[in-house]
Amino acid sequence: MVQAGRHLPAARYRFDAIDVGDWLETGEMTVTAETIDAFAELSGDRFVIHMDDAAARSYGFPRRVAHGLLVLSVVDGLKNAAPAQFDAIASLGWDWRFERPVLAGDTVRATITIAGKRRTKKLDRGILELTVSVENQTGETVQTGTNRLMVRR
Repeated sequence: MVQAGRHLPAARYRFDAIDVGDWLETGEMTVTAETIDAFAELSGDRFVIHMDDAAARSYGFPRRVAHGLLVLSVVDGLKNAAPAQFDAIASLGWDWRFERPVLAGDTVRATITIAGKRRTKKLDRGILELTVSVENQTGETVQTGTNRLMVRR
């Protein structure tokens, strides 16, 4: 995908230092069966496609499927560990789509683009609208969405 803005180099970015169209890439993480088990333990979501290969196959998947919210959580962690980061105050929400399953053993990474900016009444902060595209190890888009993020100015 060709990006319109600049690829943000490693740094911590405040609101006024970035423009609409600027973008960054996260590192990557492999979602293992153990990762899925830990998320199921934490969340209590033990739906069979997450917990058992045979059950996942009975639903048409080749092996266990990671929880969609697990992958979203991983993406937020990757965003916060990326070399280029936002000087964030708080996340204001997510609008998210699960496009394709993430299977046990898949590796995910994200591209994050500044889609919008707006100032707030408080002069020390602004709000970014970030579009996020999550890909697996074969380059397939598995999740997409937006995140509204309050950042320092």
